[in-house]
Amino acid sequence: MHGPCLDLSFPHHWQAQVLPARPAILPARHFVYPAQAEEVERGALEVLVRPQPPGEPAGQPFLATCALGFRDPAVPTGLWSAPNPDELCAVCGGYAYILNTATPERFTMLPYRPVLQVLPAPAQQLLLFVGHRNILAWGSGGEAWQSPRLSDEGVTVTAVMGGILHGLGWQLLTDKEVPFALDLQTGLLVTSASA
Repeated sequence: MHGPCLDLSFPHHWQAQVLPARPAILPARHFVYPAQAEEVERGALEVLVRPQPPGEPAGQPFLATCALGFRDPAVPTGLWSAPNPDELCAVCGGYAYILNTATPERFTMLPYRPVLQVLPAPAQQLLLFVGHRNILAWGSGGEAWQSPRLSDEGVTVTAVMGGILHGLGWQLLTDKEVPFALDLQTGLLVTSASA
């Protein structure tokens, strides 16, 4: 696993630092995502988070322990800012967590296992999560949409232009990659070419 990614494309009300290991002395506030301890035993991303509401002193820091999904360099690990400035997206081995830094006991674990790619789309106020067959968009109010099935096994994003996401999806019956285009506002296909 190579070093964690850090993408701060969206304004955010927090500071975060990926720690090399869990500290010997845990801070007063420590949250494990998800709560099942057996998943964390395989490994975890340890993140020290300091909430920083605008115009207020920094909030009490907390340790976020995010369970490892897969030990595969093909899946992402890192931190991303999100359209909601209080939210932090932590991805560990393709398991993606959206943490509310103001109330860290509130989190969402995304259903894609694994997430293969995380793409910020600031113009649309979306954080995009690419899975094997679909794309999920996260907005300031939570999940904005999930795309229809784009592939039988493997989605490749080729470009984002003018509010349209272009990509390729592998089709089992033809054993070919087929182009698609998604409207980033709705998640609906705008064109679907056949092989």
